Amino acid sequence: MSRFCKFAVWAFLAAYILALFLFLVGTFGWFGQTRDPLSGIFLIPLGLPWNLMIEGFPEALWPWLGAAAPALNLVLLRLICGRTRWQG
Repeated sequence: MSRFCKFAVWAFLAAYILALFLFLVGTFGWFGQTRDPLSGIFLIPLGLPWNLMIEGFPEALWPWLGAAAPALNLVLLRLICGRTRWQG
């Protein structure tokens, strides 16, 4: 895997962990933070296009599926980078 791919995977993982942490803090009110319905806003662009398909599931699962959607993109990014031979 090229250096660029390794960087892209690690950068995406870091962004995902940060967005997931902010979602959990806002959802459960950790660290004295008030509960905020927009706490998962940073997960939306990371989880596209998978989070557009969530409406077919029960509404109680929507926040958790939205939080898990970026994991699919991370797996796909890792698979694509593993199969490419580009040296950058």
